[in-house]
Amino acid sequence: MRILVVNVNTTETMTHGIAESARKAAAPGTEIVALTPRFGAESVEGNFESYLAAVGVMDAVMRYDQPFDAVIQAGYGEHGREGLQELLEVPVVDITEAAASTAMFLGHKYSVVTTLDRAVPMIEDRLKLAGLYDRCASVRASGMAVLELETQPERAVETIVEQAAAAVTQDHAEVICLGCGGMAELEAKVRARTGVPVVDGVAAAVTIAESLVRLGLKTSKVRTYAPPRPKRITGFPLAGL
Repeated sequence: MRILVVNVNTTETMTHGIAESARKAAAPGTEIVALTPRFGAESVEGNFESYLAAVGVMDAVMRYDQPFDAVIQAGYGEHGREGLQELLEVPVVDITEAAASTAMFLGHKYSVVTTLDRAVPMIEDRLKLAGLYDRCASVRASGMAVLELETQPERAVETIVEQAAAAVTQDHAEVICLGCGGMAELEAKVRARTGVPVVDGVAAAVTIAESLVRLGLKTSKVRTYAPPRPKRITGFPLAGL
């Protein structure tokens, strides 16, 4: 089984971290192939960057020329998963939805701890669209930019852990979802401070994707995710579709 894990931003070091998290969660025999878009923002923290990322991710996947069994979109928030589902028959799993749906098996309410406050509405909208928001206690911002997770790791850990603890004590969350692909290595620290289950979206997405592939399930093409109608696409970058 081969699963493509696509970073939504263009920072290679973050792609490597996401890939390591995915490989730790993968079952024996699952090959993880990590992709970085060839264009886009170095971090995705707002609507403009998110829409740009959606096209960059589609471009990266469609340029991959080897067989694959599933795709994981490794970005928290709204990054155009539905576009990929129109283009592909294989399962496409978004880490936002993967984390939240997994958390719902583990507790009554979950909270998401993310990066900047401006990302909170995007995550809330994604959860509402997916029908997962009713069980969400809160979406909390750590105040750390995505790239600061790498440049200021000690401060990032402390602020994320603080917000996770507050989500449990103040918002009554029973499970914490780490709201950024770059937070994948923080599970143990957050769990130790809060005493509740902690879900990394990348790891959750890998196990969900593996299950869908093993069940022989593919994206429905009857209506919503039917292939795009044939037409001329003018200009760069998806003109060849």
